[in-house]
Amino acid sequence: MEILDYFEPVVQFLDGFGLIGLIILIFTEAIINPIPPETLFLPMVITDGTVPGSLFLALIATIASVLGAIVGYWVGDKAGRPLIDRFSSEKTIRRLEVLTERYGSSGIFIAAVSPIPYKVFAWIAGMGKMDLRLFIIAGILGRGVRFGVPAMAIGAYGEEILASLNVWTFSIIAIIGAILIIPLFRWWEGLLDEKEEENVAD
Repeated sequence: MEILDYFEPVVQFLDGFGLIGLIILIFTEAIINPIPPETLFLPMVITDGTVPGSLFLALIATIASVLGAIVGYWVGDKAGRPLIDRFSSEKTIRRLEVLTERYGSSGIFIAAVSPIPYKVFAWIAGMGKMDLRLFIIAGILGRGVRFGVPAMAIGAYGEEILASLNVWTFSIIAIIGAILIIPLFRWWEGLLDEKEEENVAD
């Protein structure tokens, strides 16, 4: 059984509440909830099928996610390292620390727009007393891109995209995804090396 199968009952339950369910899922995902927001966001965008409706959903998703991240920031500020150690691996923590220290608000944008665990980054940002205004601005931009780009694409070309899905398009998407993800993965892995080099230098 795939890990997402464990979340399916929760996603289906929240789906029954429509937009409110989407807000709850995305808000809590930015704090502690492990369910990816796309599990409910993308089906709702596909169901809507219009540019205005899809962008409205992206706006709601962005606002809910950033508000949740602000709570996550506060949790990190108050709970500190014990919380982070409990819910995240040591390697992930060390990489995110490098991302925070080296890239600042740009690191927030990267975490917000990518599969990097945004909630853990919010905890670390709060623990490290990062400038809250920059944290919010970068989060809005990052989450806006993450939700807005697919919403625009599906809203504008949803029917054409669905009609063109076959083994060949999936193969092309997989190849393009690998080309994009492999350098990102290597960079993500390299953050740990940077942290170790800094520790040796100290």
